[in-house]
Amino acid sequence: MNAQESAKRAKDAALRLATLSTATKNRALEAIADALIEHREHILEANRHDVTQATRLVERGSLAKPLLDRLKLTEHKVLDMATGVRSVAGLPDPVGQTLSTIELDTGLVLTQVTCPIGVIGAIFESRPDAVPQIASLCWKSGNAVIMKGGSEAQASNRVLGQLIRDAVASVDASCVEAIQMIETREDVYALLALDEYIDLFIPRGSNAFVRYIQEHTRVPVLGHSEGLCHAYVDQHADLARAVAVCYDAKVQYPAVCNAIETVLVHRQIAQTFLPALASVYRKAGVEMRGCAATRAILPNVLEAAVEDWDTEYLDLIVSLRIVDSLEEAIAHINQHGSGHTDTILTEAPEAATQFLEQVDSATVMHNASTRFADGFRFGKGAEVGISTNKTHARGPVGLDGLVIYKYRLVGQGHVVADYVGAQARPFTHRPLSSTVRPATYQEYG
Repeated sequence: MNAQESAKRAKDAALRLATLSTATKNRALEAIADALIEHREHILEANRHDVTQATRLVERGSLAKPLLDRLKLTEHKVLDMATGVRSVAGLPDPVGQTLSTIELDTGLVLTQVTCPIGVIGAIFESRPDAVPQIASLCWKSGNAVIMKGGSEAQASNRVLGQLIRDAVASVDASCVEAIQMIETREDVYALLALDEYIDLFIPRGSNAFVRYIQEHTRVPVLGHSEGLCHAYVDQHADLARAVAVCYDAKVQYPAVCNAIETVLVHRQIAQTFLPALASVYRKAGVEMRGCAATRAILPNVLEAAVEDWDTEYLDLIVSLRIVDSLEEAIAHINQHGSGHTDTILTEAPEAATQFLEQVDSATVMHNASTRFADGFRFGKGAEVGISTNKTHARGPVGLDGLVIYKYRLVGQGHVVADYVGAQARPFTHRPLSSTVRPATYQEYG
């Protein structure tokens, strides 16, 4: 089946899925979770094959080590996949929610109601756990999805994709084409041109990869090109707390987009804070690169180059810079950051407020690790990706970012001619509801 036929089938399935009941969608999600658990050894066997192949590529310098780290699955991770899918099943259905109801005139009622976007093209590198995350979110939100994972995870993705499709088919075979996997770059290139079928692309990967997608399609693209995240340690920080947060944000899982790449430190506390931070970083094997002022305190730290402030390491590497003020820290983040996630460590509420208001990122934090910037941790069940866009959806994109809305106008033979001219009938434009809730035809019919 070629890409155009896949996209056409996805479009047809999306129209059916959009009207599927919440109960049916949730049964399918439970079936997916059960399949992941039941066939976890099959998944892990395929993943071991991928890891073996990818390790050889890393040794030859053909694959970045962070991608290998993201590729690896364990039984615990597979069980987490199932938990994530069940959590999506437990979330409210985002489709068919009434956003507003306005009476235009007696018997003429306009309702704004959420609806699926349509067909999503999800393209990502490594991380086979993205397959059930993306599939479950798109399914629950009524969207068809065509997924393309990295070639380094092909065996894992193939097994996961088939398990998910089989689970869906066991509940409602008419919508099985709403979840599809493609495997070749040629298929991706073909999909980029199919704007009559694909409604949104969500790429997850390197800066160059995301920019390529953006530049080679007329389809809207939602996503982020880099995760260049910062921690700013203010002069009023609790230093022990700041060390713990900066350690977690860098070391807990360095190969992901919400790990910090730069720590900014206020000059007034640098002499005390930097040696404490450097001690725990060294024990974890973190390579540190610092500005001249940092190296005056930590002589063994490598000298930071100009490009370090704009580099997403995705590894146990961090850049350190001393700043003279909160304003300088904010200016640095807004200049060098990617608009992903940034955090301030401070016990001064006014400093925290200024940071949260003035840092122009999708997620801003106070006294918390940037690693919390995640769809599951944010209570969204999972995420299809993290968006640094400023339209439609921003931050971790869960169910709420996968729906749009439509307007439903219900009248009783109303005609526009009655509302124009010298004897025009006036509109009432009376709000009838401001509470988000499931829409029913009776309320505006």
